[in-house]
Amino acid sequence: MKDTLSTSQQAHVLISALPYIQKYTGRVVVVKYGGNAMINPELKKAVMSDIVLLSLIGVRVVLVHGGGPEITDTLKALGKESRFVNGLRYTDADTAEVVQMVLAGKINKDLVSLITQSGGRALGFCGIDAGMIKCKKLSGDADLGFVGEITSVDPTPLANAIYNRYIPVVATVGTDENGQVYNINADTAAAEIAAALGAENLIMLTDIRGLMRDINDPDSMIQEVKLSEVAGLTEKGIISGGMIPKVASCVNALKNGVKKAVMIDGRIEHSILIEMFSDEGIGTLFTK
Repeated sequence: MKDTLSTSQQAHVLISALPYIQKYTGRVVVVKYGGNAMINPELKKAVMSDIVLLSLIGVRVVLVHGGGPEITDTLKALGKESRFVNGLRYTDADTAEVVQMVLAGKINKDLVSLITQSGGRALGFCGIDAGMIKCKKLSGDADLGFVGEITSVDPTPLANAIYNRYIPVVATVGTDENGQVYNINADTAAAEIAAALGAENLIMLTDIRGLMRDINDPDSMIQEVKLSEVAGLTEKGIISGGMIPKVASCVNALKNGVKKAVMIDGRIEHSILIEMFSDEGIGTLFTK
């Protein structure tokens, strides 16, 4: 009886997921991958399994990754301290070389290997490949060094990979018209890539449940944020620090045609599937 019940429950789960599978099959979903989900081995395995499963049922997944902790560790090993301004890494010439080495090299290929081990087919990219991500020096009140502001994204290499049933894994470095390499915030890059591909959904994995009214109150998560509410939440300090580029990326994606943008807790195992295959979802949904 126990085995029969278990089988019945499994069948019910599959039937319940059917409408969501039908909704997303053939659609592009961009997942921004970073934070603790990249460090914890079990979470990493769960994320790769989610992505492979989505690919196998026909969802066109693009994985855009950061690698801040590993960049910080590598810089530290080289005797160089990391510096952040408004949630963004200050990048001098030496740091830019480390960013390129760590992101486009080790992390990117490790993720490609993990997807392959999980039964998927992946190809590694960075914004330098085929001039995919063009950028210029980020302008603003503070000088961030070689941190880039994206000027254009050519989605052709990613579209070709998707067409041939590969999962593109994208490291977020790009170049300007002179070939200078720039570090690009992964949240920002994910939003721009999602817009260029006409994505159905942009999923941002974070290290908290979502956007919190009070970071010390686990029950203060805001479930839905309209674009018109963002300015007020920023003025109140609810959107601050490292959350600023994340929210800005969700806003930018929606303004440029992405259907849905959501910030979810990457520390929860299989959070991507929970978000995509349930009405309630998980985390903070940004809407127009």
